[in-house]
Amino acid sequence: MEEVPGDAGGKQERGSSVTDASAPLVGILCGSSSDLPVVQECERVLHKLGLSCETNVLSAHRQPEATAAYAREARGRGLKVLVCMAGLAAHLPGVVAAQTTLPVLGVPLSGGAMGGMDALLSVAMMPGGVPVGCLALDKHGARNAAVLAASILSLSDEAVAARLAELKRELAAGGAV
Repeated sequence: MEEVPGDAGGKQERGSSVTDASAPLVGILCGSSSDLPVVQECERVLHKLGLSCETNVLSAHRQPEATAAYAREARGRGLKVLVCMAGLAAHLPGVVAAQTTLPVLGVPLSGGAMGGMDALLSVAMMPGGVPVGCLALDKHGARNAAVLAASILSLSDEAVAARLAELKRELAAGGAV
């Protein structure tokens, strides 16, 4: 894994896979390294479903060129779904969606004076033609983003569909994601 500068002097891991057996199918972006505990929930559920992913810290505001380049190059690198997590103004999901034809799932993060309402509205209120699938706030949204990414991937992969069906059976029996 190559370490490159992240936001506010932090580091991001470029190309880190949850599973090493295959190339990442899901790209996870967050706007700040402080978001990584929530990101880990998404990674955990993806791993449980046998799906590989990569995680990067990219800010739509502080690193606009790198963010746009990541989104434009994602399909060519084999990614199938992008999950973007951001708080406050939460422009990351929309900026990414504007630069790719891949499905973009947005997870608003709480924080700031509005407790996440600002982020929720920013992710939900996208203009026509720039869709972002808006999920719940924080860890519940991160977990659901992983399940929704798996649902999207299951359309063309029966093995993913089978693992997703098993997860649904576990949930029906009282399990948790």
